[in-house]
This record gives sequence, structure tokens and C-alpha cells, in this order.
Amino acid sequence: MVKNPVSLDAKATHKYDDIIHIEYPLKSSDIIKHPRMTVEERAKIFAPFAALKGYEEAITAKQKIIVPRIELSEEAKEYLDLQLGKIERLLRKGKHPIVTVVFFQKDKVNNEGEYIQFTGMVAKINRTSRILQIVEKRLQLDDIYNIESEDLD
Repeated sequence: MVKNPVSLDAKATHKYDDIIHIEYPLKSSDIIKHPRMTVEERAKIFAPFAALKGYEEAITAKQKIIVPRIELSEEAKEYLDLQLGKIERLLRKGKHPIVTVVFFQKDKVNNEGEYIQFTGMVAKINRTSRILQIVEKRLQLDDIYNIESEDLD
């Protein structure tokens, strides 16, 4: 008799045929010791874990390109002011343009940082507090490097 058949033609042993269809747990005393887990509880056992704590954050930090802040020229400042004026006019008409903004986000450690591109719908603009709010994100007008939108042309 073949213990571990390799092909379908080989004779298979049915060592566990007598217990394969019995409901688990077998005894009522086992129920108290080890109650049956739900699928969600069993899934938690096999959930992934971070073997190296802080590894993902370190990789993300290495991917950042830290640069010094770029001073805008007078022409660039005028262009941004023009774009902000167009946004204000659209907001007064009840329209909320979708814009792509490149802004400077300062690093916590030093005076350098990174430039981030963000796209979203303009919620409001406040020139006195110098804040542009895009969806839930509030940006300082001084941190904005560029604003582009099809609605502003």
C-alpha cells in the first residue's frame, strides 16, 4: 500500500476518514478552554507586523529631497498675486476652482524643507490672515511657490 501517493492512479490511504467530518471541538470541555474564534479574530493572528520599528519612517525620510527655500522674483510674485485675484473673483461668484499648488513645507529640524505639489478644490482665501484653504489643507500664502488651474486661464 502506498502511504503518500504521487499520482491519481496510486492507491491512497484514508488514514483520517473516520474523523474528517466530525464537528470541532470534539468535547464540551474543550469549548470552555478554547472557544471557537470568528474569522475576524483568526485574521488578527496573521495580521502583518513591523519587524523593524521606524523602518518605514526612515525610508520615507530618505526619499524626501530637502532643499533651501527659493526666493521668488518680482515677476513670480506678481503672477501669484494675479492668480490669487482670479481665485477670489471665482469664489465671490460661488465657484470653487480646482487648483494645483506647489508649496514649501519647512523641515522641523533645520531651516530647509521640501516642495510639495497638492491638487484640490479651493474652499476659501483670506488675504488678511494670508491663508489659502484647499479642501481641508490650509496653506500660508508666503509658502506658495506656484498655482496652476484650467479655471484660472
